[in-house]
Amino acid sequence: MTTLRLRQPAAALPSDRSFWLQDIGAGAVTDPLQGNERADVVIVGGGYTGLWTALRIRELAPETRVVVLEADLCGSGASGRNGGQVHSWFAELDQISTVVGLEEARQLCADTVASIAELKALQQNGTIDMDLRLDGWLWTASSIAQEGAWEHAVAMTAAVGENRFKPLTAEDIERRTGSSASYAGVVETNAGTVHPAKLAIGLRNLALARGVIIHERSPVLDFEPGRTCKVRTARGMVQAEKVVLAANAWLSALPELRRHLYVVDSQVIATAAVPELLDMIGWRDGTSICDSQSQVLYYQRTRKGRVVFGRGSGNVAFSGNFGASFNRSPEHGRDNVRELRRVYPALRDVPVEYDWAGPIDCVPEHVPVFDHLRGHPNIFYGMGFNGTGIAQTPIGGRILASLVLERKDRWSASGLVGIERRMSLPPEPFRYLGAKLVRSAVRRKNDVEIRNRRADKITNLLAGLKPGHRKK
Repeated sequence: MTTLRLRQPAAALPSDRSFWLQDIGAGAVTDPLQGNERADVVIVGGGYTGLWTALRIRELAPETRVVVLEADLCGSGASGRNGGQVHSWFAELDQISTVVGLEEARQLCADTVASIAELKALQQNGTIDMDLRLDGWLWTASSIAQEGAWEHAVAMTAAVGENRFKPLTAEDIERRTGSSASYAGVVETNAGTVHPAKLAIGLRNLALARGVIIHERSPVLDFEPGRTCKVRTARGMVQAEKVVLAANAWLSALPELRRHLYVVDSQVIATAAVPELLDMIGWRDGTSICDSQSQVLYYQRTRKGRVVFGRGSGNVAFSGNFGASFNRSPEHGRDNVRELRRVYPALRDVPVEYDWAGPIDCVPEHVPVFDHLRGHPNIFYGMGFNGTGIAQTPIGGRILASLVLERKDRWSASGLVGIERRMSLPPEPFRYLGAKLVRSAVRRKNDVEIRNRRADKITNLLAGLKPGHRKK
């Protein structure tokens, strides 16, 4: 019987953890796996995808014994490292429709609106304190090259009868963000920000309360497929009829999935708390902001008055194999600090107290995919959220739950299910070398265009080869 191995997370020092995890003093509350257990379903990964899947399974089939194995702490991967931006999928309606067709794309986007309502209800009823603030998501331009980047998605959204976006003037943006760097854009009003680690820990606690068994500090070493699968950690094993792989970028260890998956990182910084200064420049609420660079800037003001400021770095992992630099860059967010000072000159002297990074599981279409491993109909996976997951992973959880429980419904029949029609990536070393070449061009193009200059023809040509590139 073939044994499949997963990569182990690079050990993260406490100082390498995200601000979010350090802010709440996150620690394990569940015991590591010791000895042998049996389950109906074992889920590998205790981030948003794994926890939502566990919750959906228990909702549909409360008698199902679900065990979650998390390598570190729940939320210690991408779920606790992101920028905390909450918005619907309507911004990606054009990309999603190329995968599933326009009608299902419209429905999936509407589902993410329902996910935001679900998050709001969980906070309002006291179930999860996640610092959710639905003060809007701003999609903006801060250079000539970025102008109108949203127009196609906005037009498509209007064409399917949805009115999700409202135009913004330069005055609107400066009034809401305290910055004049961006001067055009749109706002999705029912969107905003969240504290990612509080959400992850809240989902963990909710899953425990609903009967899910969770073992933290239990990295999966390998698993043996079969009618009854054997999932092994250093100190124990879980035998289960069904397995769900919800391990984000770590799924790149499996050659079958690595053909469709590439791993990049995003760098994030957090400033000291300066609420009075932010109030003075006019940035007072939980608005989330993005510009329209290919390596997008994303930022928010936290409840306590810190600025969390993130940007794609351009780093790519060879053969999907990433190490400690994907927890924290040796450059300690240097490019982010430079961009923060460009966008907010008033914050030039504010110290940066945290910097961290995190791997992102990307697929070429920039639309997640769900399926089972080839030849193993009882081993399921979901991957490729491409850094947009807070309102989207609740949908992934529904799809995976329906697949696991063999339900015949709209979730299991979704066009997001099925990897055979997705793009395959070149083999190594060609994919790594090509990715480095393209992402280097994207970086040069961004740096030139942000100063309202034009990149050279070769740079433009190479940058246009980026997967998921939107042509204007």
